[in-house]
Amino acid sequence: MSLAPRHPRTSAPPAPSTGAAVAPPITLAVFAGDELVVHALPREGRVSIGRSSDNDIWINHPSVSRRHAVLHLDPPLRLEDLGGANGTYIRSARAPVGPGEETHPLQPISRKTVEVAVGDSITLGTAMLAIRRDPGEAAAGQPPPARRAGAEIVVRAPVMQALHQQVDLVSKSLISVLLLGETGVGKEVLARAIHDSSPRASRPFLALNCAALSESLLESELFGHEKGAFTGAIEARPGLFESAAGGTVFLDELGELPQPTQVKLLRVIEARQVLRVGGRAPRSIDVRFVSATNRDLEAEMERGAFRQDLFFRLNGVALTIPPLRERVAEIAPLAEAFADSACRLMDRPRPPLLSAAVRSALERYPWPGNVRELRHVIERAVVLCAGETLLLEHLPDKLRDRGERRPAPGAPGVTDRAGVVSAGAGVVSGAARDRERLDAEARERERIIAALEACGGNQTHAAAQLGISRRTLINRLEAFRLPRPRKKS
Repeated sequence: MSLAPRHPRTSAPPAPSTGAAVAPPITLAVFAGDELVVHALPREGRVSIGRSSDNDIWINHPSVSRRHAVLHLDPPLRLEDLGGANGTYIRSARAPVGPGEETHPLQPISRKTVEVAVGDSITLGTAMLAIRRDPGEAAAGQPPPARRAGAEIVVRAPVMQALHQQVDLVSKSLISVLLLGETGVGKEVLARAIHDSSPRASRPFLALNCAALSESLLESELFGHEKGAFTGAIEARPGLFESAAGGTVFLDELGELPQPTQVKLLRVIEARQVLRVGGRAPRSIDVRFVSATNRDLEAEMERGAFRQDLFFRLNGVALTIPPLRERVAEIAPLAEAFADSACRLMDRPRPPLLSAAVRSALERYPWPGNVRELRHVIERAVVLCAGETLLLEHLPDKLRDRGERRPAPGAPGVTDRAGVVSAGAGVVSGAARDRERLDAEARERERIIAALEACGGNQTHAAAQLGISRRTLINRLEAFRLPRPRKKS
């Protein structure tokens, strides 16, 4: 499945006259399977949505028709159904909620055009879309983004308290920092915390995902380029290192850097000078480097995929962020922060509370995607819930069976010699929960192996069979320490 972000093609209506109303910037969040992609939308024109790759918003999911719908962006905002086979439904945030109901009713539309607004959700087949305000617009009148992001830093678990004590120490220096941990644990959040606590806090913090760009584009982004350096370089442009003057450069997915780029990055770090693509004269830079990876760089060095000298340059101090499953005390507070953030983007006055069953389900789930997965789950739940409380029915199926009620700490019960608390017909213990988690991981591991074998090692086909993205499959292969297979000839 792919939810490829695109630059929507828009029609070219006449420019609005002076004093004409201009639509505020909005985004479209697309939830399908395990993936969430947020698309920035233009202020006017139209965007097409469907499974065909030539749509402005491409949702490569079997329940979505090739050309499913069109979103008209000129005020008022309208959704046009093109007759999708699996239907189009609107859940309007403006519709009244009946007594005892937790969600707004779904309104089916067929070959109609209906008015929609920020806060509304759209269902195409089984894919769900949410119309949200642009984060920059939602932040108007709020504290600066870096400080607002800090409100979602939750430090409750002892391992995270110890980690942030280390952050307080290293942030005051200029030493390079390497952040380690599984995918989705919050490495960029911690990188921003290091920058915000440093003497460079008033200067730029610029981040680059090294895995998101081709080798040629990556070098242009890092080092900049001169006019005419390559096709399309119609003007000179400074790179990341020049633009972050006096601030911090965050290199995410460091282990994905191509070797030629590794050599050039090493020269930049050693000389503190950068040579633009197509340039002749080096330019001095003043930046601090914070890097992150979920790869074992020492193993990468042993097989010759990562340069040892670059590793030692960037690994001034290494900080390892523990996975979310080892920070259970932080799951509910993080979920509450994500719910609050999602409601602000959807113009909802109050975030819903977490029911006891939802808290139990969130804390019992192993979170292979860590904090990023938790954020996606909560944002999806907020879209589905219009009441005052998040319920189990708002969570994905994979979490619902983990929400059975457990005895609260200190609740009446019988404790035996092994420390197992019996309450009614249920028996709950820490050891039992650990066994349940390990059993679930073992079953998932077996499903992944079986899917890969059935698909002849083709990871794309195996991911589709499992109902997850290829990137999620690769992350789980790494988490379970399974080798990435080669396709059978």
